[in-house]
Amino acid sequence: MTTVTKPLSGNVKRKMKSAARLYCVQALFQMEHSSQTADLVIAEFLEHRFGATYEGDEMIDGDVALFERLIGDAVNFQAPIDQLTDRALVAKWPIARIDPTLRSLFRAAGAELTQNTTPPKVVITEFVDIARAFFPDGKEANFVNAVLDHMAHEAKPEGF
Repeated sequence: MTTVTKPLSGNVKRKMKSAARLYCVQALFQMEHSSQTADLVIAEFLEHRFGATYEGDEMIDGDVALFERLIGDAVNFQAPIDQLTDRALVAKWPIARIDPTLRSLFRAAGAELTQNTTPPKVVITEFVDIARAFFPDGKEANFVNAVLDHMAHEAKPEGF
């Protein structure tokens, strides 16, 4: 007996990409704090986090290819991404001094801005939404928007 699977709708694909970006920020944060390798963290997220249930809420599966690509690009291109981020930050606040969650977010977004074909406005919107998820009561989303806008204009000026 063969199983026929329906193609995913555009809305489901978008949600899976959004989830992959969120998982990427979490994975990069975990890697920084645990000194785990990218391969170990990717395996853990695919095994235990994608589609997991927390307090009765089922998490959506992320887009695996995007998740793996963003992690790999954030790790392999960390130095130039951090330099791009530093140029977008106020001079007295280099990336090493900012909140580790935001640092992970900037690395994930920087990877997508510099190594992928996603339109810059999409990257900015997606990662500002992630900032709102992590900091619902703060001003971090506005900060993230400003920094990513600067990064995007430098990395992909043709996207505006």
